[in-house]
Amino acid sequence: MTNQNKNQPNHNLKPKLAYENHRFLRSADARTLRIASEYLEPLSRLRRAGVQNTVVFFGSARIPSHENALRQLQELTKKRREKGDTAVSRAALQAARRALEMSRYYEEARELARLVTEWSLTFGNGPHFLVVCSGGGPGIMEAANRGAREAGGKTIGLNITLPREQFVNPYVSPELCFLFRYFFMRKLWFAYPARALMVFPGGFGTLDEMWEFLTLIQTHKISHRVTTLLYGSKYWKKAVNFNWFVESGTVDKDDLKQFRFVDSPQEAFSLLKENLSRDRMFRASQRLPFV
Repeated sequence: MTNQNKNQPNHNLKPKLAYENHRFLRSADARTLRIASEYLEPLSRLRRAGVQNTVVFFGSARIPSHENALRQLQELTKKRREKGDTAVSRAALQAARRALEMSRYYEEARELARLVTEWSLTFGNGPHFLVVCSGGGPGIMEAANRGAREAGGKTIGLNITLPREQFVNPYVSPELCFLFRYFFMRKLWFAYPARALMVFPGGFGTLDEMWEFLTLIQTHKISHRVTTLLYGSKYWKKAVNFNWFVESGTVDKDDLKQFRFVDSPQEAFSLLKENLSRDRMFRASQRLPFV
């Protein structure tokens, strides 16, 4: 192209609006816009849906349903019997038996979510006043969304983009299915509308989320009362020596009053119902829009 041609006017320019420039929106310069979007878009959608309060379920993504765990164990046992000991390792069988044992937590999370949702649907404040919320993935998250769905309620899934993509479980209500890029914005939406937290057995992710909640409550960054229940006392007392925190002086004895251990869906639901029924702020929020 000659210099003369370069200087010719271009009549085909079609500039993009800044908010339609996807290359810019994905850039480091637009990070603040992405963060703001992950606050404002969920706020708008939850408000339109009439969601004011949530019961959050945390727990392992690796805990299967009883049905799936039993099927896996039966398949491995059959294969070992038909093809010999070398076909299936002892470690694989042991893992399958452990999965079957842990599957009780899936079924109990499912039952608890069903009880909570059935109770919430009796309120005269709209069907979405108190909604079960999970991380939207498999395992305990799926169990919570499944139980709420089976009770006839809506249910929230706060999904996150990961290197190994987390898939959305099929029980999340489509209009309440969210996807986050930033962990801290996802955590904000776990905490912001939460009136109760149910922590089922889990690994690093579950522990991270639980400590975050307990710290927010301890430091009064969550202004309202949050009923926090650790489900499966045997698991949690073996996984974490809570009393050692007090003995070593790193937390106050009263800090351990932030949560209770429970061991059945009925026990957890009874405590949740009792605490929320007498919580003045929870009752007052029945007259207020989601803010």
